[in-house]
Amino acid sequence: MSTNFASRPRGVYDIVVALFCALLLISNVSAVKLIQFGPDVEVFGFPILPIITDGGAFLFPLTYILGDVLAEVYGMKGAKRAIFIGFAVSVLASITFLIVGAAPPAADWGNQAAFEAILGFVPRIVAASVLGYLAGQLLNAWVLVKLKQRTKEGSLWARLLGSTVVGEAADTIIFCVVAFAGIITGGTLLNYILVGYIYKVLIEIIFLPVTYQVITFVKRREPSYETPAR
Repeated sequence: MSTNFASRPRGVYDIVVALFCALLLISNVSAVKLIQFGPDVEVFGFPILPIITDGGAFLFPLTYILGDVLAEVYGMKGAKRAIFIGFAVSVLASITFLIVGAAPPAADWGNQAAFEAILGFVPRIVAASVLGYLAGQLLNAWVLVKLKQRTKEGSLWARLLGSTVVGEAADTIIFCVVAFAGIITGGTLLNYILVGYIYKVLIEIIFLPVTYQVITFVKRREPSYETPAR
């Protein structure tokens, strides 16, 4: 009797989804740390400096770039599948950290307090990330798909920027409020929201040439992708 194996799909959807989920998980854990740049500066009582963000800011914007790739190439159905896989993996990570943190430590392991201080906060970060991410990514995909139905293969830049402006607004506001309300307040919280939003949109703008290349690369390697005849 011969040994049977399932054939691997010819496209690259699974690779894009794997990267999407990996970046999401790394960002969730990194977001535990708040980061501050610059001295204290206020204008009319509103804190302009320092710039306050979190560790997730380094990689999380890249999930929106991959989200754009998913929506542009695979449509709303393919994007939603990836988004919900990311949701499930994030929830699993949160539950796992919670259970491990609650489990009794070994007698000669002295890092329980450190574990709880960092990963013990992850469930709230993940809750904030999941809520913001679901709203933001779904809106991002929906706006991009709707714009593509109007523009077809043209004006990709408008789809990428338009979807990001809407999706990142929802994501940033929900994440910042759920994750840090009560921990940082007032003008500091507003500073955190505005800086995070502007930063993420700027990253999308800066990475537009890269996003174009990635989308082109993925489209060429998807046998089922159909480009309308010119």
